[in-house]
Order: sequence, then structure tokens, then C-alpha cells
Amino acid sequence: MSESIWRQRMRAARAQDPEATARLLDELGTEERSDTEIEADHRRSRLEAMQEYQPGATLQEELCLRLTGPEAEGGALRFQWGNALLDPVEKAVSKAAGTPVELEVTGLSRGSTVVHARPVLSVSPDTGTLGGPAPTAADKGVRTFVRLLTALEDESDVREWAQLFDSVDALSGALERFRLNLGLTWYAADGGMRQASLTQRGVEYAKRLQSTRDDDQEFTISGRVTELRSSGVVKVKSGLAQNAPAHDVRVEPEQLVRMRLALGDNVHFRVRYRRKLDAIGRTRVSEYHFLGVAAEELALDLEAGPSPHGENSPEAPR
Repeated sequence: MSESIWRQRMRAARAQDPEATARLLDELGTEERSDTEIEADHRRSRLEAMQEYQPGATLQEELCLRLTGPEAEGGALRFQWGNALLDPVEKAVSKAAGTPVELEVTGLSRGSTVVHARPVLSVSPDTGTLGGPAPTAADKGVRTFVRLLTALEDESDVREWAQLFDSVDALSGALERFRLNLGLTWYAADGGMRQASLTQRGVEYAKRLQSTRDDDQEFTISGRVTELRSSGVVKVKSGLAQNAPAHDVRVEPEQLVRMRLALGDNVHFRVRYRRKLDAIGRTRVSEYHFLGVAAEELALDLEAGPSPHGENSPEAPR
């Protein structure tokens, strides 16, 4: 790694005594730290100085989003980019934090297009037990989001963050549509920094993760017919309680006519439950397909019996 600017200046200033300069630099050693690590050290030093005069002082949290691409060179933020890009980030951070985190834009600067944002604070931040700043919800959420973006760029296993992928899909889709790359820098209250990016490589990986495979299971649904549709759907409610689960079972229209069902009929259907699972295990589509009529003696008691699902059957959506 190249020497820092101050070392270069010192070498130039002492050019008249190169041997002494070389010895001094050898004693100090070559600095092998990233710019982020150096800036984080500066922030921590500033925080320590602030706390000398005001114990419990913290730095302002800030989130910088750098948008790069052919359309972002002017350093402006187009209206159509705003909600499409910023809303998924806020939702992902909130989901990762386990609590709503509101973010607000505080400024815009050039360097392509750089959006400056910060968490909306309703109360003053607490301090930790040892006098340092306590982690905030925004800090927890952003740090998790940073790890996810890094994993996407590395094309590694991201199933740990499956609950965040609705927002990731929206964000990656917007970046692809507007031909943009995203760079993210988080400035924490304790002086720490975290960085990540989502380039076209990560966007393409996120798209591949949306590809699905079929997952089929067969079992029996017992219940009462509450709806019949000419398109070939029978709604079966699996219990008498108001909140009992209901299933939309797809039946071929001609077969449905031959069955001569009526509202209120008790039925016992053998069905195939088909889910389309993506690469991280999310159910993208689920459907019940009619296979035949099951023997009544195998049906479950609707009033006193357990759930109509077998021990290994998936819980049906209501």
C-alpha cells in the first residue's frame, strides 16, 4: 500500500538529508491501513477530545449514499430516483434493526451524486454503561445491511438475511433500471465507520437468487366449501371458527362442474401443495391443486380435532 500524504511531504521536506529521512521512516514503519480505517481513527480521536470537556458526548450518526453511473455525473438527484432508491434502504435498515428506523436527507453533494442522511431522533441518544455511546437501532440496522451488501458483492451465502430481500429486490431493480451503482458509508456515533457497495455484479447476483424451484407436497384438506368460482377455484374453510384457515384449491373447470358442489358442502380433498422457492428459501408462489376426493374416514374432526394439516404438512396461508 502506498505511503500516506504526510509521509510524502516529510520525505520531500527533508530531501536534503535522505539518509536520515529513510531511517526515520523505517523506524515508523509503512502504514498499511485503508483510508476508512484512518478516517475512523480521526473520528474516534475527535470524540475522545469532545468527551474530555463533555462526558457522554457522541458524534452525529450519518449515512452517505454515493450514486455513480452515466446519469449521476452531474451531482444531482432525480425525483424518480428518490423513492425508488431511498425507501428500500430505509425499509431494509428498519427490518434489520427489528424496529422502525426513520431516515431523513440532510444534504446533497457532488462526487457523482452523494446523498447525506441521518436517523430521525425523537429523544436524545443514551450513553453506554461505561460512558461511551450505546448502540442505536439505526447503527444495528445499518451494520447488518452493510454485511448483506458485502455478501452480495462477494456472491456468497446470503440466506442469513432472507428477511431483508424484499427491500434488496426493490433496490437492485431500481439500480439496474437507472444504470446506477450504490456506495454506502456509515458514520457511527462512536466514531466507527462501515462501508459497502452494490454494483452491477451484486445486482446480477441478486437477480439470480430470484430464480425458483418447485417444492411439492401431497396431503388432505378437510373442510366446508365457502366459495365457488367458475374459473376453477374452490375455497375450503378448514374449521368452524371465524379465524380458521381457508384454502383456495384449483380444480379443472370441467371437473368442477361434474363434482356438483354447493356452498356449505363438507369435502375431503387430496391436494398437491406446490411452492416455488427461490435460492434463499423464500416462497414466491404457492398453490393447492386438486388430485381427488379422499375417503371420509381419513378426514379429521373439524370441531374437536387438530389442524387439517398433517404432521409434515406446511401451514397454509389464511
